[in-house]
Amino acid sequence: MRGALVTGASSGIGRATAIALSRRGETVAVHYGRRREEAERTLAALHGEGHVLVGGDLSDPATAQRVVEEAEAGLGQLDVLVNNAGIAPGPETDHQVDEVDYVTWQQRVTRMLEVDLAAPANLTYLVARSLISRGATGVIVNVGSRGAFRGEPGAPAYAAAKAGLHALGQSMAVALAPHGIAVAAVAPGFVDTPRQLEKLDGPAGDRLRAESPFGRVGTADEVAAAILYLTAPEAQWASGTILDLNGASHLRS
Repeated sequence: MRGALVTGASSGIGRATAIALSRRGETVAVHYGRRREEAERTLAALHGEGHVLVGGDLSDPATAQRVVEEAEAGLGQLDVLVNNAGIAPGPETDHQVDEVDYVTWQQRVTRMLEVDLAAPANLTYLVARSLISRGATGVIVNVGSRGAFRGEPGAPAYAAAKAGLHALGQSMAVALAPHGIAVAAVAPGFVDTPRQLEKLDGPAGDRLRAESPFGRVGTADEVAAAILYLTAPEAQWASGTILDLNGASHLRS
């Protein structure tokens, strides 16, 4: 039985992924940043037994190390890492260059890069070194974004962090293949998650749905299904890939 750490699993894509992995038979470490009660609901929804809860701000390197150590101790081993935790664009994180002052710009850019890029990089290192020390194969999946390709003018650091996460994953796919460790990414478009309900129910909702020719936005379960494939042992040959999941709302050439 494999052990999996899913970061940012208190709701949305993280919760759907944790549930999908548990349904397949993995034991799961459900990570949360601040929302412990919601993470406990994720834990209660998992199939099977042996799952654990781990919490902390992953942008702090020491906390990231503690989270990995606690997950490993609680599950017995870590074979799968899903780097899902992150800061998304929104009123409290946006930093459009012609709207915010320099102090706000610095604070929001720095924070977004720490959480969306540096933290996954540190977790990747920690889990990879654990696998290497055990002589075990494993897989790491990063949750990126279509914003890495089309840009995010209201939150340019988000696009930069996700583009960096894609590049980090491809570099690590090459570096870790000799150790039998696969690394891949998904790049979702707009996804219907609890933190996006206000946008979808508001004036921007119709515009967001119209971005896709399907006339809707994605679901957390659809992203989780893709992650479930990429984390499967038989998907090792997909290492290095970045899988677009945006309902044809953005096409890369």
